[in-house]
Amino acid sequence: MKIARVESFFFNPGRAKNLLFVRIETESGIYGWGEGYVTAGKEKVVAAYVDAIAPLLIGREIWNIRQLAQTLLDDFSIRRTSVDFLCALSAVEIASWDIVGKRAGLPVHKLLGGAVREKIRVYANGWWFGASSIDDTANRAAAVVAQGYDALKWDPIPGPWRNYVDPKDLDHAVENVRAVREAVGPNVELLIDGHRRLSPNHAIRLIERLREFGIAWYEEPCPPENLDLTAEVRRTTNVPIVSGEALYTKEQYLPLFEKRAADIINPDISAVGGILAMLDIAALAQPHSIAVSPHNFNSPIVGLAATVHLSALVTNFTIAELFVNLVEPTRELALQGLTIADGYVDIPETPGLGVDLDVEVLRRHPYQPLSGKGLRDHRDEFPRRGPPSTFKIAATA
Repeated sequence: MKIARVESFFFNPGRAKNLLFVRIETESGIYGWGEGYVTAGKEKVVAAYVDAIAPLLIGREIWNIRQLAQTLLDDFSIRRTSVDFLCALSAVEIASWDIVGKRAGLPVHKLLGGAVREKIRVYANGWWFGASSIDDTANRAAAVVAQGYDALKWDPIPGPWRNYVDPKDLDHAVENVRAVREAVGPNVELLIDGHRRLSPNHAIRLIERLREFGIAWYEEPCPPENLDLTAEVRRTTNVPIVSGEALYTKEQYLPLFEKRAADIINPDISAVGGILAMLDIAALAQPHSIAVSPHNFNSPIVGLAATVHLSALVTNFTIAELFVNLVEPTRELALQGLTIADGYVDIPETPGLGVDLDVEVLRRHPYQPLSGKGLRDHRDEFPRRGPPSTFKIAATA
């Protein structure tokens, strides 16, 4: 069970970002798939890490997954870690578990203790990307609910990211959430994403104005570099606060727990170092009565499969993320996919992750630059002229 080959593949879904997959094959011919979290415009940075790590893996036993992760941190990154390194490590780690599961003839969750729930509940994200107006956003929300989802996440704040915003931006966000609530009715959970954008003052004011719409949480209200800011917001409201998307190690999560800065954390399995690292973070959260809602801006195949196996194991799990705008573009890519229906994903019972990718389809959709939100210039800074409807909404995760 020694590693013989490590390959990385991009898949261009035509929207959002290029997806990065890693395929590891052993000398006996068993292969496994992993996926690394990437962001639009810098996907190749993570791929470069994979390419640099790959020669170091050849000839190593596949079984020693935790030791390999620690060795790469110590000897490869020299304890100067970064999110891009951890995204590459995550892909390698997840692929290793896929191989071990196939060799053992067991799904990954059964290797690690067995499922504590029957299915994995997911919320829909990505449905709002490219919405041109509040009405367009509301119509898209209703369409997603019609597909069976009863929890939706989006960022209603227009304009470029900044800590201090024009009051019209907050007014626009309130009207956006109001329209979505009216479109979907009272029984759909509305999950508001702040994308680490606001000062505590602005975040608190916005959350208080959104409470009348029964929002289920407010995610990442403030920049993560100073967790005291998020803790200040949490102390002022009974709306659950989510944080952790921009934290990547156990060491980074400890201050968040100690400061009581969140009710729910949202680490990404493809960005924190993989399955074992995610389990460690979830275990640290549990004594603090903090729930885990995995972030998953990855494919609805490999990244989601790893998330589903993890979610099956975690007793303080609440709900996982699914980017519904990537489901259809990746459908032909899956030789074996996941069953997604009515806002739930079945837990695979086939060996490994329970998914497989078509390499020929991957090769037909290579990396291509995709248009993103771009960089703002001085003319985008407030005070801006014009109604909020003319302000571009930043679509990212």
